[in-house]
Amino acid sequence: MKIEHIGLLVHDLEAMRDFYERYFSAQAGEKYHNPKTTFQSYFLTFADGARLEIGTKEGLATLDKTGTGYAHLAFSVGSKAEVDRLTAQFLADGFTVMSGPRTTGDGYYESVILDPEANEIEITI
Repeated sequence: MKIEHIGLLVHDLEAMRDFYERYFSAQAGEKYHNPKTTFQSYFLTFADGARLEIGTKEGLATLDKTGTGYAHLAFSVGSKAEVDRLTAQFLADGFTVMSGPRTTGDGYYESVILDPEANEIEITI
C-alpha cells in the first residue's frame, strides 16, 4: 500500500501551480474543471513519482490553523547544501522562512518556509 496523492485546497490555483513547478520541479498535468461544482485542480507530479493535487472552488473559507489536520509538506532535496541554497532562494524571493536551516532535535537538517498561501513546507536532506 502507498499514499497515492495528497490534496491541498488553495485560493490561487495558478500561483500555487507556478510555485511548486518553480521551486520543486513539479510537472503539472492538465487542468481539471467541473463547472457544476466550480472545482478546478491540477495534479502535480514530482521526480520520484509522488503527487500533490492542488484544487480550488468558489466560496473557499480560510481554515483555522490552530487545530488538527494538515501540518506541513516535507520535501527531501538531497543535501545540506541544497537545503541552504533553496532556503536562501526563498528568502531572496520574499517568502517567509520560519526556521533554519538547522538540525532539529530529532536529527533532521531542515528549514521551514511558508508557501504563497502560508502553508508550511519543510525542506530537508
